[in-house]
Amino acid sequence: MDVFRTPDERFADLPGYGFDPHYAEVDGLRLHYVDEGEGRPVVCFHGEPTWAFLYRKLVPPLVAAGHRVICPDYAGFGRSDKPTDRGWYSYDRHVELMTGLLARLDVRDAIAVVQDWGGPIGLRWAVENPERVGALAILNTGMFTGRVGKGFRAWLAFAERNPDLPVGFILQGATATDLPDEVVAAYEAPFPNAESKAGAAQFPLLVPVAADQPGAAEMTGVLDALSRWDKPALVAFSDSDPVFPFPRAGQIFCDAIPTAGEQVKIEGAAHFLQEDRGEEIAERILERLA
Repeated sequence: MDVFRTPDERFADLPGYGFDPHYAEVDGLRLHYVDEGEGRPVVCFHGEPTWAFLYRKLVPPLVAAGHRVICPDYAGFGRSDKPTDRGWYSYDRHVELMTGLLARLDVRDAIAVVQDWGGPIGLRWAVENPERVGALAILNTGMFTGRVGKGFRAWLAFAERNPDLPVGFILQGATATDLPDEVVAAYEAPFPNAESKAGAAQFPLLVPVAADQPGAAEMTGVLDALSRWDKPALVAFSDSDPVFPFPRAGQIFCDAIPTAGEQVKIEGAAHFLQEDRGEEIAERILERLA
């Protein structure tokens, strides 16, 4: 298997991101994760085409409140190894690698924070490993069970036309704030060439758009398991995300999860709400779940 490993120098002096890298070998791949603070763990699952950098605004307030914050990079993203064969990537494989990593770290009673593709991956990890998870924070995501909206179909068409994904352009278009050049460059840092983007390019194509496609049955099973979730849960969606629009997209989780309560609206934020309102999201997590 051919693997691309992004040179370390591309991650030097990133704005607001002074965290030391940590690595673990899982199934022959070097996986990277942020690991800051001590106490009850908060595990943050990123989406597409982001990486641990997305959660940099949440880390300091959560650490200051007495938490250990872990932000893994999936294979193909961030500082993790990147297999170059797009056919290597699958929903099951992403879940298996994260399960192996978090077992290696012996995470217990974690608050799982999920967004975008972090929802299908992180929520499946949570329901399959309930002994490791004590609460859920669900942000701008969905479980893809074979039906997708117009916003996602537009994104899928764009991704299919652009396998060399313009990562910075995507981030700039999916945030409510105008990202400085150095922040855009930080999101682009893991991906210096088309070869390094195999995982990012394949992610949109892994979404099942019919009930009989791979992943649909597994995600339906996750939703079913969430209907029996009896631990705390927070559902917080932003007010201007065309892919997962408020309140409809978040209400699916509020209706499914007995402990979710009323959906929280994060104002002045778009799809990547951690970038737009990261500190506020940390406050919401601490208020509701910690």
